[in-house]
Amino acid sequence: MTKSLFDLSGRTALITGGTGVLGSAMAIGLANAGVNVAVVGRRAEAGEVVVKQIKANGGNGVFIAADVLDADALEKANEKMVSMFGRIDILVNAAGGNLPGAVIPPEKNFFDLEIPEFEKVVDLNLTGTVLPSKIFAKSMVANKKGVIINIASMSSFRSITRVVGYSAAKAAVMNFTEWLAIEMAKKFGEGIRVNGIAPGFFITEQNRNLLTKPEGGYTLRGEAAIRNTPFGRFGEPNELVGTLIWLCSDASKFVTGVTIPVDGGFNAFCGV
Repeated sequence: MTKSLFDLSGRTALITGGTGVLGSAMAIGLANAGVNVAVVGRRAEAGEVVVKQIKANGGNGVFIAADVLDADALEKANEKMVSMFGRIDILVNAAGGNLPGAVIPPEKNFFDLEIPEFEKVVDLNLTGTVLPSKIFAKSMVANKKGVIINIASMSSFRSITRVVGYSAAKAAVMNFTEWLAIEMAKKFGEGIRVNGIAPGFFITEQNRNLLTKPEGGYTLRGEAAIRNTPFGRFGEPNELVGTLIWLCSDASKFVTGVTIPVDGGFNAFCGV
């Protein structure tokens, strides 16, 4: 009985940002759990690498090219997904990232913020979560069942210095997760659940230069992140998979509108 609660065999999932460090780990993790996975992203070559890894482990995966800010491309991806698998059971909104112009370096201050770059970061992380949800959830509504998982951040809970655009967007992603959970439950029934995962500090393509030095070792910011993480290390991408499987499975059937930190204790630690 307990095992069946976590069983995802035969379900279908679509992962936006599936070519990134965290997105690809989640795509592979779901595929290893028996889920048919569509990796969605802009980089075909990187997407095919993820699909190859999925298939090497005996899983079923495909790459679908689409930009999360391109409604037409997402509509085509939705049509392709439904034609291939019949439905979408799981949507993971893992697309996101940051830009240097939306970061305040130590030698500058808020008044040096580049607003166009700030807007791009907010658009990518927030609209890039809202728009795919709007399009891919149609299949869930038609089947009266589905799970949406949004990827938030530690900056959704707490003010993280320097990354002003990313922090604003990820705080909004958590709020949107709560809003959409209520909207879906009230208007389309309890079969459609919306939750979030908030990774702690993981090394990704976007934050590598902020946290690590090119010659090796950690920057002052990287050292501060580890110092404020009770586990005393950065997370490993596959450490997100257990929480993801729980939230996607019937084991969390009465859970909606929450964002779960996977952070080695960072969010609970007051620093003293």
